[in-house]
Amino acid sequence: MKSAYWQKWNKLYRQELIENIMPFWLKHGLDKKHGGVYTCLDRDGSLMDTTKSVWFQGRFGWMCAYAYNHVKKDRKWLAASLSCCEFLEKYCFDKDGRAFFEITEDGVGLRKRRYVFSECFAAIAYAEYALASGDRAWAEKAVELFKRIRKFVAGGKKWMPAKYTDALKAQGHSLTMILINVANVLKQVSDDPVFDEQITESIDLLEKYFIHPEFKALLETVGPNGEFIDTLSGRVINPGHCIETSWFLMDVAVDREDPELLRTALRILDWSWDWGWDKKYGGIISFKDCRNLPPQCYEQDMKFWWPQCETIIATAYAYRLTGDKKYLDRHKLASEWAWKHLKDKKHPEWYGYLHRDGTVAQPAKGNIFKGPFHIPRMLVKTWELTREI
Repeated sequence: MKSAYWQKWNKLYRQELIENIMPFWLKHGLDKKHGGVYTCLDRDGSLMDTTKSVWFQGRFGWMCAYAYNHVKKDRKWLAASLSCCEFLEKYCFDKDGRAFFEITEDGVGLRKRRYVFSECFAAIAYAEYALASGDRAWAEKAVELFKRIRKFVAGGKKWMPAKYTDALKAQGHSLTMILINVANVLKQVSDDPVFDEQITESIDLLEKYFIHPEFKALLETVGPNGEFIDTLSGRVINPGHCIETSWFLMDVAVDREDPELLRTALRILDWSWDWGWDKKYGGIISFKDCRNLPPQCYEQDMKFWWPQCETIIATAYAYRLTGDKKYLDRHKLASEWAWKHLKDKKHPEWYGYLHRDGTVAQPAKGNIFKGPFHIPRMLVKTWELTREI
């Protein structure tokens, strides 16, 4: 029988999604003229900037379809997902096949970046919409785009200009992490072996290169063969990214029935909690230095919305899979802190940027980087995870 604790939170997750978060973005963010979604919204939902984030065309496209598939068959959610997918296809890709990063409201490309996150989020949107609608054409688009992403990554500087000169050879954790999740989503619409190949390849990279037991940490940046780079940027630990990686690995461990991979996921979660949880004020901080030297990033001790969301998902997942009380205790800390500090008591949606003590640093509900993804994904995923605890 479900405990009173999980009954309470399970009800809150679904209620917050349906009554607060999704209506806010459908009312204030959805562009009914050009298609797609705006994300630069002030505290009350008023539009501050019509520039569109290409990340969020994919992220909201996926989110709406996922909520439709798993929570409620709301036709408005399905229509919003299609609007984002169609906007992506019509406007968001340049002639070279790469996606833009920022675009005008009516589809003029403004800026591109070196990495393939825009493409990754478009791919999961296409796949999830295909599952929701039954339209196989979107599944085929998702598979084709994923293979294009692999081509871009393999092509190196030709498609993805390096962040550093040749004097510093390095690789980042972010792309390795995100490709696990993207491949796991696309597996649902295709039995092409490329998705399991990608997942295995990414896990191998994480285990061989990015996990550094000498620091009890998963590092953000390492050398070409996992070498430790003893610089300010090379010593960075991003607890939120690491915790997000941990539950991506839990997904794969469950799918593959792989207890060793689950142990790896839990080890990453435990290490990252120890690095990230602020024992004085609560919440997960942004960055740490693995030698405990002063971090370079100015926002190093701020509390952003998304690491809190990833922690809520990961601790609930870990408790469901292990029954270990420490994950229940951590989930209580993370959930109660987030609900107290991030949720706006006056207007819908949650704040994104807090000072270390949990006070609001700026009250806008969205920008190019914050929008309808981490918070609604946390609500849906944790609602699913806690239904049977």
